[in-house]
Amino acid sequence: MSIKNYKHPFLFYGLAIVIPWSFWFTAGYISHITPYKDLYLNIASILGLIGLVSPMIVAYAIISKDPDLKNDLIKRFFNFKQVRIIHLILTCFLMLASILLAQAVSLLFGYSPDQFVITGHFTFTSGIFPVWFMLILAPVIEELAWHTYGTDCIRNRFNLFKTSLIFGLFWGIWHVPLSTIRDYYQSNLVETGWIYGVNFLVSIIPYVLIMNWLYYKTNRNIIVPVIFHITAGYFNEIFNTHPDSKIIQTILLLIFAAVIVVKEKDFFFNRELVQMS
Repeated sequence: MSIKNYKHPFLFYGLAIVIPWSFWFTAGYISHITPYKDLYLNIASILGLIGLVSPMIVAYAIISKDPDLKNDLIKRFFNFKQVRIIHLILTCFLMLASILLAQAVSLLFGYSPDQFVITGHFTFTSGIFPVWFMLILAPVIEELAWHTYGTDCIRNRFNLFKTSLIFGLFWGIWHVPLSTIRDYYQSNLVETGWIYGVNFLVSIIPYVLIMNWLYYKTNRNIIVPVIFHITAGYFNEIFNTHPDSKIIQTILLLIFAAVIVVKEKDFFFNRELVQMS
């Protein structure tokens, strides 16, 4: 099946931003209420989770109305024929390699080798939900929206390069309200310094280019971006990484993304729709 049935980008992305933003801005306000602040932070975390889940619900609501989309969705959970060893290695270990290399490069500029220590704690909190749980749950929930319907409904209209840039821009904007929720990752990032917030937004572009390259190279296998997303969050949290090393990581990912785009120009710039085998 082609992706021609994925034809409602405005409906999907309109709902996928309005609904989460409504919950997240409310959560942001509630999280800063001083009396009973722990209670309100817990309430905010529940609202945050509802906002997180909503794009997935929107995707499945659209898919459920089309039998072809439902069949396509089921098949893409089990289509491992085009998952080559190199795809598997990159999916599981590229983000680990990038953060370790970034930390190694930072040593040349005088940063501490203590960055390689596995700390056993995290840089943010998530209310009533354990951070390790959210580092797994959030990527799963997100990719069950972005790579069940969201990416293909853009790819239906544009080549892969433009698709990735458009989604990267949306995804960066989509995260903005999370910076208002006390002690959340994006909120702590902004408080650390504006340059780190900007780096987070810039890092999304090479990240999405690489993830979508893997997604379409593996014949739109949904498990691949789920694992890639989990590793991105997990490996960037377990080390005692200096924030500046994450800027170096972004540069490294930009270089890697540029290499695969140049090497596979037809794959990124061909307007032809991706076909299922």
